[in-house]
Amino acid sequence: MRPSAAEDQGPPLRARYRRILGFAARVLMQTWWFELVLPRIGFTRVAESSRERRMRVLAQRFHVLAVELGGLMIKVGQFMSSRLDVLPPEITTELAGLQDEVPPVPIAEIRALAEAELGVPLSRAFASFDDTPLAAASLGQAHRARLSEADAADAGFDEVVVKVQRPGIDQVVATDLAALRRVAGWLRRIRFIADRVDAPALVEEFAQTSLEEIDYLHEAAAAERFAENFAHDPRVDAPRVAWERTTRRVLTLSDVTAIKINDVDALRAAGIDPADVARVFAEVMFDQLFTHGFVHADPHPGNIFVTPHRAGGAGMPGASSASSSASGSSTPGAAHTPGAVHPAWRLTFIDFGMMAEVPEGIRHGLRTLFIAAASRDGKGMVAAAQEIGVLMPSAENRELERALSALFARFGGMGFAELRDVDPREFQGFAVEFGDTMRSLPVQLPEGLLLLIRAVSLTSGMCSGLDPKFNIWESIEPYATRLLADESGNLVQDFARQAVSNAGILWRLPKRIDDLVTRVDEGSVTFDTSRIERRLDRIDGLIRRGVSGLLFAALLIGGALVLAANPVLGTVLMSVSVLPLLHTLFAGLFRRGPR
Repeated sequence: MRPSAAEDQGPPLRARYRRILGFAARVLMQTWWFELVLPRIGFTRVAESSRERRMRVLAQRFHVLAVELGGLMIKVGQFMSSRLDVLPPEITTELAGLQDEVPPVPIAEIRALAEAELGVPLSRAFASFDDTPLAAASLGQAHRARLSEADAADAGFDEVVVKVQRPGIDQVVATDLAALRRVAGWLRRIRFIADRVDAPALVEEFAQTSLEEIDYLHEAAAAERFAENFAHDPRVDAPRVAWERTTRRVLTLSDVTAIKINDVDALRAAGIDPADVARVFAEVMFDQLFTHGFVHADPHPGNIFVTPHRAGGAGMPGASSASSSASGSSTPGAAHTPGAVHPAWRLTFIDFGMMAEVPEGIRHGLRTLFIAAASRDGKGMVAAAQEIGVLMPSAENRELERALSALFARFGGMGFAELRDVDPREFQGFAVEFGDTMRSLPVQLPEGLLLLIRAVSLTSGMCSGLDPKFNIWESIEPYATRLLADESGNLVQDFARQAVSNAGILWRLPKRIDDLVTRVDEGSVTFDTSRIERRLDRIDGLIRRGVSGLLFAALLIGGALVLAANPVLGTVLMSVSVLPLLHTLFAGLFRRGPR
């Protein structure tokens, strides 16, 4: 058998690989016992009463493991915290606070890696290089530096931030992905899980994002694309790339650090209203989604600055509010002209390792969702979800269709302003129902859609922190309206195609019914069920013996597990296990009737 990536790299990585697998194996055993075995032997109430606590403890233990191991494990926790479609809230809530902060790498190791990548000593590559890291994360760390005179003349700036990957991170990432792929292989063999989650596909989604994050050339290209999208928008800025000092493992960008977007005190001290920042930030994020189709998917506070414009800057008024900026452009996503009124500050984005594209398939699926929503068609919305890839082929969709129909019946005729006035408790009731329904279905979120939802979720949380009165409905309504208007021609075509298809079905239906009735009258339609009954009889017997075998194993193992803590209960469980064992062994000897 071919050795795994971890086994090729030496003892430390092998130990890391085994620790990840050991944690996963313990989780699977616990889940098997409490979620499958106990309900089958009549202890459903015990399993349900302890579920919330068990999920919280599990998330806390993974939190500790992720912080200790670093590498991709922190990214795994952050990734799982956004998987509301798959994981219960007890886990996602606990992991939502997992921070990508680790001890910095010694400067000697950083210097050695950077010099090997750049091909020259740092003293020649930069006029100065700060040994104290600006920030340290699980995949790399950042240092301030100053370009040499020649490089500064070419680049047009001299103050830079240099991101350097952690030494050996490639091997750590390969090890973590190998372990995750092994765990996904285990999950694929468990029918209860495989019917609900495509675990290997989730791991590959995560792998693709992770490998892009450790390719700094990919991030540099994304930074330039983002800057080009907002080249004529004075509300937005991004760092420029110093390509002469950039490689796959070293990224050199202009230093754009300023006021962190969530530093409310610093914003007010600079004369900037946090509520205005919230509105402009929401506008910019939805511009990315609906106008450019290229979205910063990790807009947490460390990745966004508020940069005041210099006094007297060309085309930059000395003081104006973000609300004036909003009124200066009546159409969301419209080009911002030099004569328009703009704020005296701009939003500066950094860290473009995690970007979300809006592919054509998702755009078409979203358009289909709008069609179904316009006609209050729950079944059509489910079909659109399948087209996007949210629902797996094995999904039983009736409960979801029923829930959507109830949603349309209650809220279908309301606009965004009316929805805002609905009692939050009523929304919470629907949210609980939908959460239970979605977790009971084999659903997943395609990577592009997952990153979009992550971006919108972080945007909403950030804006609410800046302005407690912020309402994301008000920010998204103009974009939803415009998108529907842009797609109106396609909507008409789709309605027409659907009408023609329905007419064809109705035209052929009477003839098909007449043919079937004629065949029944002539006696040419017959049904022989004797073989089916015999097979069902045999299958029923096998199922009963299989269940008995499962009960025997569950009672025996369960008794052994609790024997030390509760000798009486353990002895009883192990003794009672004899009964299903006898049924498994001898039930087939006493069957009556033909086989």
